[in-house]
Amino acid sequence: MYGLWRPRVLGAWKVPATGPVILAVNHAHNVDGPMVMGVAPRPVHFLIKKEAFVGPLGSFLTGIGQLQVDRHSADRSAITRALGVLKQGGVLGIFPEGTRGDGDFASLRAGLAYFAVRSGAPIVPVAVLGSSERRGRLIKGLPPLRHRVDVVFGDPFEAGDDGGRRTRRALDEATERIQKQLTDHLENARRLTGR
Repeated sequence: MYGLWRPRVLGAWKVPATGPVILAVNHAHNVDGPMVMGVAPRPVHFLIKKEAFVGPLGSFLTGIGQLQVDRHSADRSAITRALGVLKQGGVLGIFPEGTRGDGDFASLRAGLAYFAVRSGAPIVPVAVLGSSERRGRLIKGLPPLRHRVDVVFGDPFEAGDDGGRRTRRALDEATERIQKQLTDHLENARRLTGR
């Protein structure tokens, strides 16, 4: 990442050095996940759509510990693998909106709340800014070479309500709390970076 672009990383020290952690990353461009993997202070295992796991790229993603998920169904094997990462004290990366969009955390899917409540792992919000501002001249699908991309890590927070409930209502309430935290972090990251 540092060879192709100019990442400016803020708050990486906020990621707990040990134990399970969930990185909740906004997703405006397909370089966002690789950028976070490249600059995060710990190895990250992202849930990535199964459509990306084709040919040599699929072997590469599997080899570096990324997790394939079927976004169109309740993928039990992906859920089990993701919970396994957290149970082993690893870092799970999630795009809470489920797909690329405006990267504003406007509509969260329930997956993030489920993993956070079920595992008890803290969530660290991550804002990637600048990846979708301009298109490259050589490769239109990527930001221009040497373009600055900001990655801002936020303060860890707990999603649960301290009651340990795993009901549908508890997950809905956790999703609301998470969305507020993520939105606040994104607003703060934009203020910090001027973007």
